[in-house]
Amino acid sequence: MQTVENEKNSSSSADLVRVVLLQDGKGKGQIILPSHSLLDLKALNSLVERNLIPIPQSEITALTSANKLIQIDFAPAVFLLPTIIDESIASAASCDFEIFDVEGSEVQHIELAELRAALRESNYRVRAINCTIAPDKLYRGAPNDSSDLDLIFNSIRNFTTLRIKQRLEETLEIPPLPQTAQRILALRSDPNANVADLAEIVEMDASLAAQVVSWASSPYYAAPSKIRSVNDAISRVLGFDLVSNLAVGMALGNTLSMPKDFPDGFTPYWLQSVYCSTVIETLVKLIPADKRPSQGFACLAGLLHNFGYLVLAHIFPPHFSAICRHVEANPAISHVAIDHHLLGVTREQISAWLLQLWGMPKEVYVAIRFQHEADYKGEDHEYANLIFIAMRVLRLHGIGDAPPEEAPLSMYQQFDLEPEAVHAAVARVVASDEQLKQIAANFKD
Repeated sequence: MQTVENEKNSSSSADLVRVVLLQDGKGKGQIILPSHSLLDLKALNSLVERNLIPIPQSEITALTSANKLIQIDFAPAVFLLPTIIDESIASAASCDFEIFDVEGSEVQHIELAELRAALRESNYRVRAINCTIAPDKLYRGAPNDSSDLDLIFNSIRNFTTLRIKQRLEETLEIPPLPQTAQRILALRSDPNANVADLAEIVEMDASLAAQVVSWASSPYYAAPSKIRSVNDAISRVLGFDLVSNLAVGMALGNTLSMPKDFPDGFTPYWLQSVYCSTVIETLVKLIPADKRPSQGFACLAGLLHNFGYLVLAHIFPPHFSAICRHVEANPAISHVAIDHHLLGVTREQISAWLLQLWGMPKEVYVAIRFQHEADYKGEDHEYANLIFIAMRVLRLHGIGDAPPEEAPLSMYQQFDLEPEAVHAAVARVVASDEQLKQIAANFKD
């Protein structure tokens, strides 16, 4: 067995393996599988006749500290537990485990025969089972000629007890677009609209008015003096676009109930929304004027980028927990692949359809639909690409649910952005985390 620093090792990330700790009422166990393969919990539980789910990291840490979970000395990524090795690597002579700690990561090269021997000497069973999906088999986006509506229909037919009516929106009993959002969207399309018009709409909703004043008073915006009215908040601090975006985003987010279940380590819905929108606002300002997309549409798309999370929980409540557990078991794999594997449709497809149904701007629902497709170059692709960049850089700071991957250089180049400048800008936003948390707290969570 040997250990090498991650930066210096020659192992491809495709060759790395990972360990997932699982438990149910019968006890704990672990599975060793390729790092970039999807662990199929449904298949695993069917084969072992159990109801295993991932153990939260906080519980693993507590059990390890209390010596109730014992790591193998020469392989600290592996514990003394009943072990499953995925069949795709079971016949290999050795594996490279990526070990993470507060200082970064390192790769450990471990002989599987030595690992099996250590487990069996401690009377723990080791067996091989095929319960993963290889990276090249994972869903990465729908073909251009596919119909999202057909996929949504088929998924609902297969995975819910809803009786499909003539119109999909009637089947799902989706509420109409809130009146406040309707008024603000109409106002945004009026070239003569002004701050007073927006303030009048906002003031019609006492809760929204209070939140707008609270946002403007946040330390993040460092208002030079006390904010006394909605008009004051819009004209002196936040501006027309930001207030209209926040108001529409809040109205839509509150249309559907916040699910009680969520993946371990999940960035709260509104906090993730605020981070994404704030980062995109920052990035748009860095883009040269001749290549700069509409800041208003970009920020609104950022605020609504994870709206599909709410829609998914609303439409598929019996299956939402299974999705959350698969996300926990596969933290480096896009939830797009997980959604499609379990449901045959993704949250982005469903939420984009709903936003289009509600009459949201095309720039916004296109951004939501294609935000995880790096090669999307269709109409209004720049809005989807901005979300792609923002969420992947945020993930490096432990924020959001994007896969831990870098955006392609070409995606930066289309905006004349330097990756280093983007990373530095995002780091400055993240440094204001306490102020952003205060802003997010103004939304209902």
